[in-house]
Amino acid sequence: MTVQIVPGEAERLLSWAGLLAALEAGHRLPKPDIKDLFVYRGADTILDRATWIDGLGALVKVATVVPGNAARGKPTVNGAVTLYDDVTGELTALVDFHLVTKWKTAGDSLLAASRLARKDSRRFLLVGAGTVAKSMIEAYSSLWPEAEFTVWSRSRDSAVAMGRAVAEDLETAVRAADVICTATMASRPLIKGEWLQPGQHLDLIGAYKPSMREVDDAAMQRARLFVDARATTVHHIGEIMDPIASGAITEADIVADYYDDPAQFVRRTSDEITIAKNGGGAHLDLMTANYIAKAWAGR
Repeated sequence: MTVQIVPGEAERLLSWAGLLAALEAGHRLPKPDIKDLFVYRGADTILDRATWIDGLGALVKVATVVPGNAARGKPTVNGAVTLYDDVTGELTALVDFHLVTKWKTAGDSLLAASRLARKDSRRFLLVGAGTVAKSMIEAYSSLWPEAEFTVWSRSRDSAVAMGRAVAEDLETAVRAADVICTATMASRPLIKGEWLQPGQHLDLIGAYKPSMREVDDAAMQRARLFVDARATTVHHIGEIMDPIASGAITEADIVADYYDDPAQFVRRTSDEITIAKNGGGAHLDLMTANYIAKAWAGR
């Protein structure tokens, strides 16, 4: 029987601590087979992601990314998520796309921050003022309840609408932050490595295809670099591909991903700079959707 999960009711059953535990457990299972398909129409994109994790199940997630929707007052990203039984391959659940995407995206970067950001971090800078930025406030606050958030956006009105402090100058805001989270649609780097300060952690979320960047090569060179999964970032995302192509970094400069020993995915000193690239692969959607489905079944 296929279960239809009601997003509003399901979300009340979830917690960031519960999701982090599910992501940790998911990465102890065998590595998944993952396939991504991109279809383009000008600035618009269809992203079809599929994965199967032995012992967990299978998932297909289809997303449409239409940047012009912002001007229409509609979500930029839409789509559908389907879950399949691990043994029989039968359709088991339809999970709301936006619910899965919110928790997967924020949970992915929260897991990185939980390991890499300083425990005494207080000043959080959100670069971008969209749906993901709103989710990151909720996620970060679960681990840093005294966090103070500042928002920078190309559209000052959107930053003001977040109801947090607004950064007028990006460089000044970057220099002052403990944790910097980028969640933009930028195609060229917004953040320069020369702005970064000792002890900072950066969660890079926005650049999801080869033509997109949020930080420059100098930033990648100055930081210890981590990714959620090498398989979905190294040869797929401009944030990693471009500095490798330019010779600024090599693939060997990626310290660890979530499939490595967790002891490798850590901050070593209080003054080092760390960067975690959120690739958001379908395996993370599967782990998140499975967590949601289990919470729904046990309600």
